[in-house]
Amino acid sequence: MARLLVVEDNDDLAGLLVQGLTRADFVADRVATMADARDVLSRNQYAVIILDLGLPDGDATTLLRVLRAQENPTPILILTA
Repeated sequence: MARLLVVEDNDDLAGLLVQGLTRADFVADRVATMADARDVLSRNQYAVIILDLGLPDGDATTLLRVLRAQENPTPILILTA
């Protein structure tokens, strides 16, 4: 099973995403901030990151730039309302 990371601060949307991904036989972890995302990414590898553009602690493009500067090749899907 592929493991995905959902970085989304909206509880309702994150719940729906995780629920749908789980039903599709993915393992989905969820965090709500860039700081939490950095933390879990330092300890785990993911097949895909689903990243909300607007997070409470900054713009998700900052996290994307950091990951690419670290040569992290994980595919990233950016979501925004």
